[in-house]
Amino acid sequence: MKTCKKIIAVALVLMLAMAVMAPSAFAADYPTKGIYAINPWGAGGGTDNCLRAFCAALEKQLGQTITVDNLTGASGVIGHEAIADADPDGYTIGMITWELSSYVPQDMSEYTYENYIPICRVNTDAAAITVNTKWAADNNVTDLDSFVAYCKDHPGEVTMGGSSSGSVWHVGGGYLMNEAGIDIKMITYQDGAASAAKAAAQGEITGVTISAAEARSFVESGDLTMLAIMSAERNPVFPDVPTCEEQGYDNCIWGTWRGIAVPLGVDDDVVAALETACAAAIEDPDFVEFMANAGQTISYLNGEDFAAFLAQEEENVPVAMASVGLIEEEEAA
Repeated sequence: MKTCKKIIAVALVLMLAMAVMAPSAFAADYPTKGIYAINPWGAGGGTDNCLRAFCAALEKQLGQTITVDNLTGASGVIGHEAIADADPDGYTIGMITWELSSYVPQDMSEYTYENYIPICRVNTDAAAITVNTKWAADNNVTDLDSFVAYCKDHPGEVTMGGSSSGSVWHVGGGYLMNEAGIDIKMITYQDGAASAAKAAAQGEITGVTISAAEARSFVESGDLTMLAIMSAERNPVFPDVPTCEEQGYDNCIWGTWRGIAVPLGVDDDVVAALETACAAAIEDPDFVEFMANAGQTISYLNGEDFAAFLAQEEENVPVAMASVGLIEEEEAA
């Protein structure tokens, strides 16, 4: 009887030890099967192209197939919530985007960056302050300072286009107003930034606050003039266009962003494995070439730095949204 009790006791201890060790053992073998990646946006768009290219690079590091699924709807809310609500086993990842920062202020979702474990930021596309070339010549606007001076002398007269209401480029106009201390009128284009760029090129509006890539064709044709990049660094496609910071506007940084995240509760070792794989994938030559050809900027941040960036976005976005009338000022406080 004593022998039986001792055997049972030893068995229980072993079972408990195995239970405690299971997560680490699981993490050490990760991944042992294919991974599912959620994209909150439609097939063929900028986020979709970026995610698929990055997953192709990530597959080389993890040794498993990554299947991308587009879970669209409700301005990205459905896909973003699906990433956060997924089983936290490390086999569902997703690409979160700028719009996540705008949901709570607009009462579209209760989810924020705190509902995820950020793995890495992959990409940013900065806004550019771009104006009609003829208008600029007629009004002696040659750089950001002269543009801001004109806006201050003509409050509310300058019309700048973004894309749809509440989009990153629409809100970017509000951010510009706050940082430069100017009053401009933002014009929205529900069918996207391409229509805004065309309207600016034709002189229907003064300019645009869309990405440099989206304004590129009209800048190259000479119809639009790019005055500044709202980024910490110059755009390699437009190396002669200075940043806002270079022109004396230190905090005038705005643009869309995309990054990889997983649900809360994923094992720490799995998170570490994903971070390591992402850090290598970001330098994959095929991925680098794809992003360059697509005109998309690689802007890598590790998980910790990405989390800090997201926290700052949560403060910046509501203030900019209030500037363009999307929410009340007291809601932005």
